[in-house]
Amino acid sequence: MAIRSFTNVDSEERADTLIDLALDLRWTWNHSTDDVWRELDPVLWAATQNPWLILQAVSQDRLRLCLADPRFEDRVRELLENTNRLEASDAWFQKSHPGAPVRSVAYFSMEYMLSEALPIYSGGLGNVAGDQLKAVSDLGVPVVGVGLLYQEGYFRQEIDSTGAQVAVYPFNDTGQLPILPLRDRNGDWLRLKIPLAGSQLWVRAWEARVGRTKLYLLDTNDPANLPAHRTITGELYGGGSETRLRQEIVLGIGGWRLLRALGIRPEVCHLNEGHSGFALIERARFFMEDNNRPFDVALSVTRAGNLFTTHTSVTAGCDRFSPTLIEKYFKGYAEESLNISLHDLSALGRADPNDDSEPFNMAYLAIHGSGAVNGVSRLHGRVSRHLFEPLFPHWPEAEVPIGHVTNGVHVPTWDSPEADALWEKACGKERWRGSLEYVDEQIRCVEDHELWHLRKKVRKALVGFVRQRLPVQWMNQGEPPVEIERAARIFDEHRLTLGFARRFAVYKRPNMLLHDQQRLTRILTDPHRPVQLILAGKAHPRDEPGQAMIKEWNEFIRRAEVREHVVFLADYDMSMTQELVAGVDLWLNTPRRPWEACGTSGMKVLANGGLNLSELDGWWAEAYAPEVGWAIGDRQDHGNDPNWDAAEADALYSLLEQEIVPMYYNRDERGIPREWVKRIRESMARLTPVFSTNRAVRQYTEEYYVPLAAAYCTRAEHRGRVGTELLAWEREMISKWHIHFGSVAIETRGAEYFYSVPLDLGSIKPDDVEVEIYAGPQGSELPFIMAMALDRAVSDSPGVYLYAAAVPADRPASDYTPRVIPRRKGVLIPLELPLIAWQK
Repeated sequence: MAIRSFTNVDSEERADTLIDLALDLRWTWNHSTDDVWRELDPVLWAATQNPWLILQAVSQDRLRLCLADPRFEDRVRELLENTNRLEASDAWFQKSHPGAPVRSVAYFSMEYMLSEALPIYSGGLGNVAGDQLKAVSDLGVPVVGVGLLYQEGYFRQEIDSTGAQVAVYPFNDTGQLPILPLRDRNGDWLRLKIPLAGSQLWVRAWEARVGRTKLYLLDTNDPANLPAHRTITGELYGGGSETRLRQEIVLGIGGWRLLRALGIRPEVCHLNEGHSGFALIERARFFMEDNNRPFDVALSVTRAGNLFTTHTSVTAGCDRFSPTLIEKYFKGYAEESLNISLHDLSALGRADPNDDSEPFNMAYLAIHGSGAVNGVSRLHGRVSRHLFEPLFPHWPEAEVPIGHVTNGVHVPTWDSPEADALWEKACGKERWRGSLEYVDEQIRCVEDHELWHLRKKVRKALVGFVRQRLPVQWMNQGEPPVEIERAARIFDEHRLTLGFARRFAVYKRPNMLLHDQQRLTRILTDPHRPVQLILAGKAHPRDEPGQAMIKEWNEFIRRAEVREHVVFLADYDMSMTQELVAGVDLWLNTPRRPWEACGTSGMKVLANGGLNLSELDGWWAEAYAPEVGWAIGDRQDHGNDPNWDAAEADALYSLLEQEIVPMYYNRDERGIPREWVKRIRESMARLTPVFSTNRAVRQYTEEYYVPLAAAYCTRAEHRGRVGTELLAWEREMISKWHIHFGSVAIETRGAEYFYSVPLDLGSIKPDDVEVEIYAGPQGSELPFIMAMALDRAVSDSPGVYLYAAAVPADRPASDYTPRVIPRRKGVLIPLELPLIAWQK
């Protein structure tokens, strides 16, 4: 949306243009407007980084004074012209996919990390969602976001005098958030009515602008609601199972109804985790009503345009609801709105559709209702195929239909001003808005002294941040004045600085460094090569082991010999993350493989010249090479083995002692650690473009959005005629799927085995099946799959056909097995129809 002109308007209208700038969250990654807000109120800007709050707080006299300043006026005019020019120009998507059938993609997520000014996030899931929304704006991909507006959001963290975490829940004043109520055509606040277990729930709609992209947020704090219903959107990940179910009804059903009320008809619905799975049901319901089709046909049509991205590595990570709760909230919806039984609706969330005692699994619903599923790293794709294999009985794990798109980070959000200037000098201003061609080559041309100068500046800034923040924290913890004074002088800008910041949970092993506290102390306090460590992170208020690990760290930090070398910064949030990832030299990550689905914190240091030392899990399992950082682990899964934890802790200490610390302090005559800088350059060049949301969003667009939109449009034509035909064929195949194999004949012919097998297909036509010969993977290879050719029909046996194939004789003949799967153009096998028959 173009921002109004700044020329030839009065001061009131000029103030309105500042409002437009403040409400466009582009300022969260394009810092060209920072000087405007700083000039209006430098103190409040430094404290909040929230332009919308500044505009509400600034006096009218101060505002008029600034608007009357020709220099200020010229600066604002320039910003408006640049924004309008950018809005009007074609971006990557328009240039690369001019004829694509994608007019709109609806992106659903339980949380979004866009700015500290809009605190509706918890951690990694929101990070991915927020960064992807920013990237689709940069690239011009037609995506709209849908989420929830929480009255309190996720908790804020304090540390008490004993070192324990304390959770506090400040209220989100909507008047101070950079959002506006969403209005209908008559100017009234857009409110939606949703049936909720026999009562009516009013849901209010808000709008946040994220550059070219819109984010629509829903909340239930409407005065017309029952008191208990007003708090449904009170806390992110708070309350019990019933509250969570209510939130997911608001997000999924309410979210899709909002899009309809706005006249938005997405071809693609992208679920960022399974929380919003009910959107798939509501999408099908609208297709039913629009086209007078039954629910099963509607789901067959709309499924083709749905994408489910799973972030879960363990079964317990999936939201599951009891049959009793599902009956309470969905019996009437199923029977009255969908014209199906509660049993049939519940089957969509179960592995066994006939087990009425099985909980309703939101991930299962998302898989059953989607045309594509992906994990968030290469390793996580493998983990997800194993996790969801029960939905595809008799299919090999490697063929469970789950791909992967490795997450990335929005580089302009996470690079420091100093790093941004270096990248712009090397690669140009538009580097993150295109295809990233040549970016790696250009950054490799940066001289050693420039890279090291960058690192010195950002490390100094980080030390300044710690010295500013820690005294306030310690004052709140009740530390004596002498300690507070010491906090203002803590750390040294020249020391090797390590960072560890993330959610404190057992599987992330945040206390691995404390395995041998004496050894860690020696590493930190070496008088010739000292090291300093910054820690931060929250544990969920109900995660007692996670909170205990926070306290253990704070108890260690109180030891006199390490107090100058380690700090724990309370209330880890987005603004703190930006400071940490800019300044740390080495980012640590120690999850228990393979439970880290991806992990994006380590990606954020890349553009800033930070290096990684991580377990070979998540993204680092595919990113690691000796030239770009360090790794622990053997690429195997060891579960909760305490002996393996101890072995990896020893490996971590050894890397620090023998390689990392010596390399950092090994300087040439100019004071530059050449080997360290060599790794910085290679890490920045090789990894930053690949692990960016620019790459991830382009991959989602080309591998999922465009083909899914085309498939949906094909099925939806003529009121869903194709979808109806496909569903009828699928049901026919299920009813006829009684395939019998005859005896397999095997001949060795030179370097090949020649297989032939008679198949009794019954009433199934040969054109409706694919007969293949299969051999399982050897080592890390993919399975061997080859189509068998139809040789001939067996004349004296109706429905019996002879199939043959020649395969390599480089493995035992017993490794190969014939099989039969359904085949029809446009049907997603096995996602929609998991039939398969094997020769026994």
